[in-house]
Amino acid sequence: MTTPRLSVVATLYRSAPGLAEFHARVTAAAQALVGDSYEIVFVNDGSPDDSLDLAVAMADADPHVVVVDLSRNFGHHKAIMTGLDQARGERIFLIDSDLEEDPAWLAQFDQIMRDTGSDMVYGVQASRKGGTFERWSGEAFYTLFNWGSGLDLPRNLVTARLMTRRYVEALLLHREREVFLAGLLHITGFAQTPVEVLPTTYTLRRKLGLMVNSITAFSNAPLVFIFHVGVTISVLALGYIIWLVVNRVFFSAVQSGWTSLIASVWLVGGLNILFLGVIGIYLSKIFTETKQRPYTIVRRVHGRTED
Repeated sequence: MTTPRLSVVATLYRSAPGLAEFHARVTAAAQALVGDSYEIVFVNDGSPDDSLDLAVAMADADPHVVVVDLSRNFGHHKAIMTGLDQARGERIFLIDSDLEEDPAWLAQFDQIMRDTGSDMVYGVQASRKGGTFERWSGEAFYTLFNWGSGLDLPRNLVTARLMTRRYVEALLLHREREVFLAGLLHITGFAQTPVEVLPTTYTLRRKLGLMVNSITAFSNAPLVFIFHVGVTISVLALGYIIWLVVNRVFFSAVQSGWTSLIASVWLVGGLNILFLGVIGIYLSKIFTETKQRPYTIVRRVHGRTED
């Protein structure tokens, strides 16, 4: 079995409307770069539309297409890791199939990889797409993640990147069940080179979920923050109690404090619930990791008749 020079990996989820165009553009980009020595690996992440049927039809008509059908929806990052595991090429081009990322970037990424000797060339947005809130929320995500994790994750990343085989094999050594792909790509190391590309978008809901998962997957900073807040509140409360006792014993001053008492109870109660929630997130991740369940289950691979 001949090893292809290039594997293109893309996930499918509600991808049917643009899948034919994506296939045509990826095929053109791959053929221009490596001739006939390539494969296109589609990972169906439990898509509810007819993406799977369209992709399987492409695999029947095009021997370069491989379709990895997952048993259900596992999430974008886990589907990507499965696609990278299935890819066989000497180099792997990862890209989203929604056409917000241009398959023609492949030629540019390849040239930069050759010029720099990097093991990964990845896209970063030259400017974040959207309005003021979109740009602000994106900036806040990277600031919070870098502060909480201690990493220096490049800002405004996109999915598209070209990787060498040795880099992908090193990346696949990470076996977390809670996958934050950008963090894993960064900590895998090797020489990595950014390339400015056109901006793409993420929904607010996706960004919030990604922020919680990324920080708790890569950092214990929230737990340390809880400790410091608890110490600060305890010291302030103890100081206030000492002040009340001194006033009562030496100055016979009785403080009226029903309102402040209720406010304090609500404050401490709210902090307790918040902090227990953060601890609960970490415990849930420990629970998930210790069960050692596979992060995806492949139902069937279409297009590799030799298997």
